[in-house]
Amino acid sequence: MYAPPPEVATQVFARLPEEFQRLEHGSQWLSLQQRGRAMGSFIEGPSFDTEGNLYIVDIAHGRVFRISPQAEFSLVADYDGQPNGLKIHRDGRIFIADFVNGIMELDPVSGRVSAFLARERFPDFKGFNDLFFAANGDLYFTDQGYTGMHDASGRLWRYSHDGHLDCLIDGIPSPNGLVMAPDESQLYLAVTRGNCVWRVPFLLDGNASKVGVFVQLSGAVGPDGLAVNARGHLFVAHVGGGSIWQFNRLGEPVARIRSCAGLLTTNLAFGGPDNATLYITESETGSILTAALEAPGQVMFSHQR
Repeated sequence: MYAPPPEVATQVFARLPEEFQRLEHGSQWLSLQQRGRAMGSFIEGPSFDTEGNLYIVDIAHGRVFRISPQAEFSLVADYDGQPNGLKIHRDGRIFIADFVNGIMELDPVSGRVSAFLARERFPDFKGFNDLFFAANGDLYFTDQGYTGMHDASGRLWRYSHDGHLDCLIDGIPSPNGLVMAPDESQLYLAVTRGNCVWRVPFLLDGNASKVGVFVQLSGAVGPDGLAVNARGHLFVAHVGGGSIWQFNRLGEPVARIRSCAGLLTTNLAFGGPDNATLYITESETGSILTAALEAPGQVMFSHQR
């Protein structure tokens, strides 16, 4: 439908050190999600704090790492869970979408992980995947579990800043990453097993309406993490394809950012001094890749002081 877009190169910013690889330890997540494949880590959930440190999770082994601007790793938390998405609130609190435990809160000083929204609050809990904060503090998150085209029962939730919990959409075949457009009139939702990104428009009362497909991908596994830049362009991590796709507001492909490492490009976040560097988790090799872009990323609620 479209000519191949120009390609943008990546480079390795950091790679999880050997001392943190856990090849000798099996895990329930690897057994179920990777057919028992031995992997020393499976990194996801990149998010920057206000000091320029990058946080990532290791869903396979229940860990959270902090990476300094000098690419130095430190272990922040090691707990009984499967952390998938991670976002940092503007007040410094760190929230985790945990596949087995619910929405968790992490103390970056002590490393203590505690329940914020426990799984018991959710009927037919499936397994949380990713999360996003709106400008007013509302928290959006996806309940993916093992849903797919065979079981289209995934859900999109919102926990409002005043404490109301609402299921906005159900019947989704594998909801994954999510991000809002700059004006927050709509939300983009990665639907991994449908290999597409949905557009979720909001009515003035905050409810979703006329949800549809924004872009349809092909090949690989499907879209995972999402991000937007200040121009409203959408960046899609195409896991299994070793690429990040950049689409303009019309859904037209603008660029393809290719991995210089493995094919499991799972998630992404803007950072760097000018917020115009894209940081990408590549889970096959445990690497963080970077790509220099022309426009800065949209300044999210979680990044504001």
